[in-house]
Amino acid sequence: MIRVVALCFLLLATVLGFLHLDSHPAWAPFQAPEMVSAESESIHNAKAALIQPKSDWLPDTGAASVHAASLIALKDDSLRAFWFAGSREGAADVVINSAVFNPHNNTWSEPTVVIDRVATEKSLARYIAKLGNPVPARAADGRLQLFFVTVSIGGWAGSSISTMSSSDEGLTWSKPQRLITSPFTNLSTLVKTPAISFADSRLGLPAYHEWIGKFGELLRIDGDQVIDKRRMSSGRSAIQPLVLVDAPEKAQAYFRQTRGSSKPHQIPVSETQNAGQSWQAQADLPISNPNAAITGVLLPNGLRVLVANDLEAGRSRLVMLAKDNSATQWQTIEVLEDDEALAAEQRREFSYPYMIADGAQLDLVYTWDRKKIRHIRFDANWIKQAYSNAQAKSLSSEESKQ
Repeated sequence: MIRVVALCFLLLATVLGFLHLDSHPAWAPFQAPEMVSAESESIHNAKAALIQPKSDWLPDTGAASVHAASLIALKDDSLRAFWFAGSREGAADVVINSAVFNPHNNTWSEPTVVIDRVATEKSLARYIAKLGNPVPARAADGRLQLFFVTVSIGGWAGSSISTMSSSDEGLTWSKPQRLITSPFTNLSTLVKTPAISFADSRLGLPAYHEWIGKFGELLRIDGDQVIDKRRMSSGRSAIQPLVLVDAPEKAQAYFRQTRGSSKPHQIPVSETQNAGQSWQAQADLPISNPNAAITGVLLPNGLRVLVANDLEAGRSRLVMLAKDNSATQWQTIEVLEDDEALAAEQRREFSYPYMIADGAQLDLVYTWDRKKIRHIRFDANWIKQAYSNAQAKSLSSEESKQ
């Protein structure tokens, strides 16, 4: 009887906490990126040195398994990374780690534990079985905000999202609070990809569901509250939406596909023309996807850059692709990892890429065989040059066939 009463109070509290969604505040435009003119870019390229990519590893924590790394730029131009580590994915000993990259000497700080299962359980006053997928964001007031996945029952399909904030660039954190995304079960909501910003200073948090349906949603976040949400895909075929904002009202979302074996294993796409209030399915990107996460950025010159496993099955190859607004085809500009030539039992996993762009730098992290997290820093000018080279090679190949 006590458990029944407790459950009733829990449901009532959840519904009351979600009632603010009834007001549905007006949706503001996206905070659109600033684009540069072709003339300005040409002048910049003429002066900029071509800096080669630099690769290193996130610091070792001694854990047997690491996964789901993410990044955010700090106010002093350094980077803070987050990832989870433990004996295996979903284990009770998994913790969320963090470390800071110093761009002046190209070194990472010693890793620290941001939150573990026990501390999360104590703060949320509810049983927590496992943690996963940390996603950082910058709030309008300058604070860092960290969203992460918590599971109380079942597998990842039973997840919910928790959040905490930091006023000192990640040195200390507030206690976790649970995001209320549904007035009833509040289950099966996960995060993986970077947040976006609206012109009214609120955050747009791409999320996804894996229970009953498998689809993406865009959550409108004000502090630690979900004030509205919109579905970005439907059915059971598209999760982990990556949102690239083109203009104040326009954005595209690229998804990890979860289709059956008889359907195309390519990257699903949705588009909004009204700042995320509604989304329409578009034609797939003609890039293979093996039910694996993707990442990407939109550069100020309009160049789209994606990192993906360009296979129909497996995660043993990871590539960087790019396309500008005038092109019809995506070009592979860099093969980051490739074990496809090895026997199946020798192939390693390269997965869960996460990339951000800050000024002239692009930073990428991804899981390397579940044992390490690789970090690669790219110069934007190198990316543009690599794309131009790939275009020229593709054009030459086409002409030779004629």
